[in-house]
Parts: sequence; structure tokens; C-alpha cells
Amino acid sequence: MNAGAIMAIQHKTRHKSKAHFDKRATVVMEKHLLKPDWSLCQKLALTARMLATEEHGSGLAGQITARGQAPGTMWTARFGLGLEEICARDFLLVDEELNVARGSGMVNPSNRFHLWIYRARSDVVCIVHTHPPFCSALSMIGVPLQAAHMDTAILYDDCAWLETWPGPPIGDEEGELISQALGDKHSIILAHHGQLAVAATVEEAAVRALVIERAARLQLLAMAAGEIRNLPPDAGRQAHDYRLKPAPLNATFHYYARLVLERAPECLDEDA
Repeated sequence: MNAGAIMAIQHKTRHKSKAHFDKRATVVMEKHLLKPDWSLCQKLALTARMLATEEHGSGLAGQITARGQAPGTMWTARFGLGLEEICARDFLLVDEELNVARGSGMVNPSNRFHLWIYRARSDVVCIVHTHPPFCSALSMIGVPLQAAHMDTAILYDDCAWLETWPGPPIGDEEGELISQALGDKHSIILAHHGQLAVAATVEEAAVRALVIERAARLQLLAMAAGEIRNLPPDAGRQAHDYRLKPAPLNATFHYYARLVLERAPECLDEDA
């Protein structure tokens, strides 16, 4: 056997699979990464504050909701607050007619379309909808999101596009249109509107909303410089699934939450 063949065998012997390293990293992450004991409304408030920090605010526009325990109910922040003002105490439990079942305050009438998504998607526990500038810019020029970077792979083949704007989403028509356009995806760009992210946890919905705005910004920068090259499909799907692993995804949420709590620890206050 020649030297080249021997070196090839030695290299193959030393070359462990990605699955090996992935499994090992998962065990270590589950052991060492923090798991703060925040309530549902505290997580929603942290989400609002971190989105405000990342410039998702647009006056009173946008909503962050979570499915309630009773069928047909959801948690939503009382109307009249910007993202940077919301605390855990500001969330109301409402029914399918947006009547307040717990808490005090006015419900945002634009929340109605969230109920349609919860009815259509039993897997969805949290919805984050905002009008951040770069997602809004894409929505204005009629260009779907193109997840073509490692940092945005959580959106790979997982972001829908609604090309029709039905006007202010205060009726049932908008709920039907948006829920149908979302389909089985977890993110969507809404024409002339903004972004929406759904997930089985608050943490994932928040991270998706943060990532989609970065993806839109990168896409606009890349479009200005040249033609965007798509991710290789197999690698794109692998990266999508890897980015969705709970431990590192939650660690990302906790990172942004720590930044919020350094400046606004009062957002965790649940006492009215």
C-alpha cells in the first residue's frame, strides 16, 4: 500500500461525522446553558422589549400574543403601549370576540387575525407581528424573503409571502387571508405591511422575529451589490434544523433578555 492510500485511510478514520459533534454539543448545552424560570407573560414582555431594542417599534403597531389555556383564548398586551413600554402586568387574557377575561384595558382591534392563526395551527403557541424597517422595505417592493446566509438559515424554506395587502387587519377577511398564506410555515412577509413569526414557544417566535429583520437587511444590502446566491438545499435544510435546536435557540433568547434586564428590569413586574 502506498503512502497516499495510507494517509487517506488515516484521514477517514479521524474524520468523525457532524452528527457525532452535534450530539455531543447538545448534551453539553443542556447541562450548562441557563433556564430562567420566567412566566408566560414575563417572556412576552421580554420579547416586546428586545424587539424594541432591535428597532421593531413603529408607534403602536405590531402585536405579541400567546395562546391561552382555555380554547379560543389568547394573551395580548393592552392597546396604547409601544413595545418599549410593555411590562408583564400589561397582558390581558381575551376570548374569540376580544372580550377581556382577565386584566384591565383595551384590546388592540388589529389582534383579530391572530385568532385565525391559532385556530388554523394547533402547533402555534406564540405569534409575533411587527413592522420593522427592513422587512417593511421588502414588503414595499414586492420581494419575498431569501434566506441565503448561515445566520438566517432558521428561515430557510420556512418563510411565506403574502403578495396582497387587504388593508388594516381588523376584520375576519384579513385573518383568513393571512392564515392561509402562512400555511405550514413559521414566518411570513406581508406585502405593504411587515413580518409575522409563529412558533410553539415564545422564545422561538421572538428569535424568528429578530432573525427575519436581520435577514431582510442583509438581503437588501446584497441586492444592492449583486445577485444573491441561494444556499445549497441540503446544507440549508441542515442549518435550518440546527438553528431550531431548543438549547442554543433559548440561549439566544436569554442573551437578548439579559440586555433588556440590564436597562429595564421592571418589565418583569406582573403586579398591576
